[in-house]
Amino acid sequence: MYLKNISLFNYKNFSEANFEFDSKINCFVGKNGIGKTNVLDAIYHLSYGKSYFNPLAVQNIRHGEEFFVIDGEFEKNGRNEQIVCSLKKGQKKILKRNGKQYDKFSDHIGFIPLVIISPADRDLIVEGSETRRRFIDSVISQLDATYLQQLIQYQKILNQRNALLKYFAVNYVFDVDTLSIYNEQLNGLGLAIFEKRKQFLEDFIPIFNHHHQAITGSEETVQLVYHSQLSEKDLLTLLQESINKDRALQYTSVGIHKDDLSFEIDHYPIKKFGSQGQQKSFLIALKLAQFEFVKKLSGEKPILLFDDIFDKLDESRVEKIIEMVNNDNFGQLFISDTHPERTEVIVKSTHQSYRIFNL
Repeated sequence: MYLKNISLFNYKNFSEANFEFDSKINCFVGKNGIGKTNVLDAIYHLSYGKSYFNPLAVQNIRHGEEFFVIDGEFEKNGRNEQIVCSLKKGQKKILKRNGKQYDKFSDHIGFIPLVIISPADRDLIVEGSETRRRFIDSVISQLDATYLQQLIQYQKILNQRNALLKYFAVNYVFDVDTLSIYNEQLNGLGLAIFEKRKQFLEDFIPIFNHHHQAITGSEETVQLVYHSQLSEKDLLTLLQESINKDRALQYTSVGIHKDDLSFEIDHYPIKKFGSQGQQKSFLIALKLAQFEFVKKLSGEKPILLFDDIFDKLDESRVEKIIEMVNNDNFGQLFISDTHPERTEVIVKSTHQSYRIFNL
């Protein structure tokens, strides 16, 4: 599978742009602010139906315009697949495959497997637990449509339970029977999600450790540690025990929506004790492990986006990363970089076919 071409209309800083791609390596080079990352984000959009960098969809429309369109043609299993994502101000975003509109964006997730490695990934280290849960969920959801639907349903019921807790507080009432219905539903879905997250991390962590050792030369010991309240008790018990707290807070304080994943170096938080280079190596290993995991379970090589990853990495680590992608394990690769000469040296060393776009 690979992306053959893409057309952008009124997307971010592009009024109109068309790109024809090599099936192996494609590089966007130029100064900061020229739009290199925006092209990668457009490719990401065609896989996930949303931006990796800007959650407010309307802000991806070029200033002064009313709409954007991203139109991409892929080759997958010997067939051409046209994916179009568009948005007009004041309307819902539209995602189409071969001219047919998706009813639910979730139906498209996993059809175009893709992994992005970007400086924005540092949010996984510095932001709260929600960012790390989203990472876990995005990997599993690309491979398991049932899991994605369970997540959507869990969030819907969680919102309803929270609305009920607010209603109780505002109206000075309490109805344990109605609340118990939501508790039962959350318990069933929460257990299923917890078990899948736990199994995923059991399979994923050895792959992550392997990639981290390959990048760093086994110089550092790192850990991914999964934390969930469901490791101690079932969710029904937790919900019953926390009812007074939940009534006071007016929201649900326990459940799988509180899960977290610790990023550690030598058993200390990498956020506090890791250098910039160590943090970057950790995140690249995490994303390469995501690539490996998705490839193994889907049987397809995901498209890989490298957004400005060579900055802040020493030469030996860059060489190790390129060695890792310079084999048949990887499919199509997109790279953005501010240094055209560095990029050309790196891609030539792979002895793969490539195209360089000077923006």
